[in-house]
Amino acid sequence: MNRILIADDHTIVRKGLKQILSEGMKHVEFSESANAAETLTLIKSASFDILILDLSMPGRSGLDLLKDIKALKPKLPILVLSMYPEDQYALRVIKAGAMGYMTKDSAPDALVSAVTKILNGGKYISAALSDQLLDMMLVPKKGESYEQLSDREFQVLQLIASGKTVSEVAEKLLLSVKTVSTYRTRILEKLHFSTNAELTRYAMQMKIVD
Repeated sequence: MNRILIADDHTIVRKGLKQILSEGMKHVEFSESANAAETLTLIKSASFDILILDLSMPGRSGLDLLKDIKALKPKLPILVLSMYPEDQYALRVIKAGAMGYMTKDSAPDALVSAVTKILNGGKYISAALSDQLLDMMLVPKKGESYEQLSDREFQVLQLIASGKTVSEVAEKLLLSVKTVSTYRTRILEKLHFSTNAELTRYAMQMKIVD
């Protein structure tokens, strides 16, 4: 029996994932969580064969939660299922310890394949992302880009570009206002911008925010 924990704050998404996996796999048992705190509590109190994790749940930010989980259960395989495009987050979450990354618009059979592959000890990324990563290795990018930001800087960029103030970002990420201001300064320097408006335009062009 494969024990699967599905962590997503939308009930309908959890229900859909359970249905897809139940139809495509045999001998599966599901648990659910709707926020970061519930996810951590379940992981501490029970054993699972795989965690399917949404990056955008209430509580801890996605990358921070992923790192917390890996610290608690280093051997727990994690498949990140997110609304964010692969080229923004896939490499970051894999570096943070996830065994795979999928977008929520992926085909149902791809989800079954990804979960099965990870349960068998493999890793999963789409063929398109695999080609993109190979291109990045063969043809180094010119100039500065958001890919050169640290995980925390990338999170701050997303939040500022979505219209949040420094105080709101600090509250969201459980940081001091001074620390967030420091991150903002580093982001502006690395991307060669001087205002939040420029950051927002850039983030929209790169499809980091809607």
